[in-house]
Amino acid sequence: MYSGDVVSKPAFLIVDDDPDVLRAVERDLRKRYADRYRVLRADSGKAALEALGELEKRDDAVALFVVDQRMPEMTGVEFLAQAIRLFPDAKRTLLTA
Repeated sequence: MYSGDVVSKPAFLIVDDDPDVLRAVERDLRKRYADRYRVLRADSGKAALEALGELEKRDDAVALFVVDQRMPEMTGVEFLAQAIRLFPDAKRTLLTA
């Protein structure tokens, strides 16, 4: 039995406080990219930063952030400013209404 390191797929992280939008974006990304990427979601910037901390501890990669601009407590731009410090190579998409 092989006991080598298992490399996990890079992650897409979706951040939106609107549950309907969050589910729709997650569904669409999973449908198209689940074979190559893990699709994760968070309903706030704070929750997303906590998830990123866990990903960083496990030395996992984040390939893409898909973030709503208008969220309570933290805007999308504010979130991305903190997130890119942890994952500077991740691509970034800002959703606006």
